Amino acid sequence: MLFEPFSARSLQLKNRTVMAPMTRNRAVEANTPNALMAEYYGQRATAGLIVTEGTSPSPNGLGYPRIPGMFNDAQVRGWKAVTDAVHAKSGKIFMQFMHTGRVTNLANLPAGAAVVGPMAEACPGEIYTDTKGLQPHSLPRAMTEADIALAVGEYAQAAKRAIEAGFDGVELHAANGYLIEQFLNANVNRRSDGYGGSIAGRNRFVLEVARATVAAIGADRVGIRLSPYGVFNSTGAFPELEAQYLALVQELSALGLVYLHVLDHSAMGAPPVPAEFKAKLRASFKGAFILAGGFDRDSAESALAAKSADLIAFGRPFLANPDLVERMRAGAALNAPDMATFYTPGTKGYTDYPRLTPK
Repeated sequence: MLFEPFSARSLQLKNRTVMAPMTRNRAVEANTPNALMAEYYGQRATAGLIVTEGTSPSPNGLGYPRIPGMFNDAQVRGWKAVTDAVHAKSGKIFMQFMHTGRVTNLANLPAGAAVVGPMAEACPGEIYTDTKGLQPHSLPRAMTEADIALAVGEYAQAAKRAIEAGFDGVELHAANGYLIEQFLNANVNRRSDGYGGSIAGRNRFVLEVARATVAAIGADRVGIRLSPYGVFNSTGAFPELEAQYLALVQELSALGLVYLHVLDHSAMGAPPVPAEFKAKLRASFKGAFILAGGFDRDSAESALAAKSADLIAFGRPFLANPDLVERMRAGAALNAPDMATFYTPGTKGYTDYPRLTPK
């Protein structure tokens, strides 16, 4: 089933593989996509669906060095070259919106930008900066209702820009401890106003973002990624987690989002998302259901055969194998990813992975 077409609403895909979003840090000039990035995504256009690396809808969300944005005209032009490269090979591509919130250091932000989050508490640990090396995360400003309204508007405006740049849709990154999950996660969000303190309060921000994005570009062009039970950026499980996520997914389904993308980090050492809970999430969502987390060809085929998912996302295998679909179809060996070049600028470990030698 992995290599069969998939069709549901706006998703008309040539196979059931998804290239998962992966931060690559190659937007070296003013957080703007470039020709090298267009080459990288174009190389991988045999995926059924590509989801881009996390892209900030706001100057405030540029948490890491050299990650791309989608908040000015130059970025629209840069991304247009990417979508053109993918569409030239009959590929489909969604932009992932990643506002990093408190996961940043001021050294990574442009002039005038601010570190924001649900609470005035720094994320534990350190983050890499190009100018100062590893630095502690900066203390965020607790977002006021005006700050929240501004951020919601930035997502909606970025979605319009994404469609202008030729994207087939956008994915809201509500996982991995970035801004949306900072509001979702009770270990991070201990607000006592209408944006915290309860299941409904913690879900409120992401639902406002989703509604605004749907209003801007239509529900058929909006998906979302969740990572319940993830521990990245000091999140982790909390009481009511499953009840909260089920309530959230039911509301997202009612909004008509085109897909739900669930990430299980257990392959990287986090607690697994229980199989029964994944099944409940799938049953609660009427759109397409994507699973991600440590899949290979055999486990992907098994998940599809069991109807556990409609689509399967692959991360590092797509990073190191621009022709991953062909390799899996042929049962060929995969290139090993070079971890030393995951986040470095330049072509090495980015566009230079070898393809299968034609027979």
